[in-house]
Amino acid sequence: MSRKIRSATVVAVGLGMMLAATGCAGGSDGGSSSSGGSSGGGKVTLTFWENAQPGPGAEYWKSAVKEYHALHPNVTIKIQAIQNEDLDGKLQTALNSNSAPDIFLQRGGGKMQAMVNAGQIQALDLTDTDKTNASTAALAGNSIDGKVYAMPLDTQPEGIYYSKDLFKQAGITSTPTTMDELNAAVDKLKKINVAPIAVGAKDAWPAAHWYYNFALRECSQDVMNNAAKSLKFDDACWTKAGEDVSSFLKTSPFQKGFLTTSAQQGAGSSAGMLANHRAAMELMGNWDPGVIGSLTKDQKPLPDLGWFPFPAVSGGQGDPSAIMGGGGGYSLSKNAPKEAFGFLEFLVTKDQQEAYAKAFVTIPVNKEAQEVVTDSYNQSALQAFNKAAYAMQFLDTLYGQNVGNAMNSAVVNLLA
Repeated sequence: MSRKIRSATVVAVGLGMMLAATGCAGGSDGGSSSSGGSSGGGKVTLTFWENAQPGPGAEYWKSAVKEYHALHPNVTIKIQAIQNEDLDGKLQTALNSNSAPDIFLQRGGGKMQAMVNAGQIQALDLTDTDKTNASTAALAGNSIDGKVYAMPLDTQPEGIYYSKDLFKQAGITSTPTTMDELNAAVDKLKKINVAPIAVGAKDAWPAAHWYYNFALRECSQDVMNNAAKSLKFDDACWTKAGEDVSSFLKTSPFQKGFLTTSAQQGAGSSAGMLANHRAAMELMGNWDPGVIGSLTKDQKPLPDLGWFPFPAVSGGQGDPSAIMGGGGGYSLSKNAPKEAFGFLEFLVTKDQQEAYAKAFVTIPVNKEAQEVVTDSYNQSALQAFNKAAYAMQFLDTLYGQNVGNAMNSAVVNLLA
């Protein structure tokens, strides 16, 4: 949800021996159901908004919709792919005009809270099997006052993706664990004439993620959570995080023209620069490998891709093991029929979770499907996530759209 290309991963544990054998998902034909509209048992056409880039992710959605239709011939699902950077705006317009899609990707956090407050989305009536498939921890991040409002599809720890080959060429023998070590790596990478770090500041949020992660290290968990309620940022740690960004920028770690570089569109984007070894690192969420793979010359996963968590900051009040990550998932608009909920249940079954994880090169929430996580970068991210003292949502999600957009713009202004 997550946010970004986050191409919506899904996870599941299986619906039991019988359902696993038939490939069916509970709830779509009268089992559990959400509290929305009813189809009356006839033919139903559902609208579905997602944000997958052309490639394996988009093909996965076509396949999943086709498989669900084969199991439920009365249900037709029409997919509409929305460019990630356009999703929030178009979705808000559709929700406000009462023309929202039945099923849609959303970010969670303050943005989801606003939808709940406005009565625009349904609470999901999950079965015990659904809860097992989607995992308790992932559902907690999509719940408000004890009610689940979005079906999570993947685990989204953020960190720094890097080229192992370029690190080796630059003589970097281990991944940085502190800012001093990261600065030293930046200096070594400049000597081999590659951009140390790529960032797509044209889209604002990728640049703002540097501020988010410095704040994660400088601010305590309580300060960050309390700010979500008060929307006050008067603790000194917020200013210190901005000073960290400013100091880091003075080392010239980013590519030339980073302020006009997009994040995920084309070989010249920040993801494309890493995909084609024009840059050595990119700070991003776990949708990035799939994007990078779609932008390599052969449109295959980057074979030397690695991952490490955001480095520790000296004197910070945040736990150095804390992880920034996405939340969100797929929600149902207030008038979506019960068949829409059945599709969400289907997406978190084991087979679908495995297929989704492979297509999006991501970490499924369904623990039974996590055996498909074999790439070293995802294994590293999953290990760091499991060891983290806590996880914090992306701040432009946690603090809601208005505050989040202002924060993102302010960080770009700082970098400019």
